[in-house]
Amino acid sequence: MSLFAEPGRPQAVLADPASPVVLVPGWLPPAEADGVLERLGVEVRCEPAEVTLFGQTRPIPRLQAWHGDAGASYRYSGLAMQPAPWTPTLQALRERLERLRGAPRFNSVLINLYRDGRDCVGWHADDERELGAQPVIASLSLGATRRFHLKARPGSAAAVSKPVRLELAHGDLLVMRGHSQRDYLHCAPRTARDVGPRWNLTFRWVGASDATRGSA
Repeated sequence: MSLFAEPGRPQAVLADPASPVVLVPGWLPPAEADGVLERLGVEVRCEPAEVTLFGQTRPIPRLQAWHGDAGASYRYSGLAMQPAPWTPTLQALRERLERLRGAPRFNSVLINLYRDGRDCVGWHADDERELGAQPVIASLSLGATRRFHLKARPGSAAAVSKPVRLELAHGDLLVMRGHSQRDYLHCAPRTARDVGPRWNLTFRWVGASDATRGSA
């Protein structure tokens, strides 16, 4: 639990040392999270996108943006993304994450904007080849509280683990590393609750040489 650790704050989400997932509630204090959210609304343009699944092209139920270093391209389910430059706020967040104990270097961030409870992301793993065998994904939530589900992949070494359900709130940081993408799936489901927009920023490292492969 030392990765991204601030003493007394991180919470282990999985009792699985091979696939550590750690939640840091309120990693950004409310006033600071409010300021970040306000600046992102000015600096970042999230847009509709389409993916191809099982031979069918369909719009994704959320808006997206991709920012990062030059050459940090990313592709999943037929959607190819070229990075926009780091904005001042995204760069500041990246530097803050990289200063935490045990943090890796990040060269990109995927931003998902969930406009209301109808926007969602289905079960998937961030297991594209360009992310590497044991990627570190640092996921920052801003705005409305939304549910996050995590379950073991069928047939995986973690298949005996019980599903996990979290409520990710404004300023919460969730870190997935080790074999968490190999052994688990996660999603942010639709909700009938009256919820406002939620921004989710997932910082990661993308290898430049394999940025043409991937799945949802």
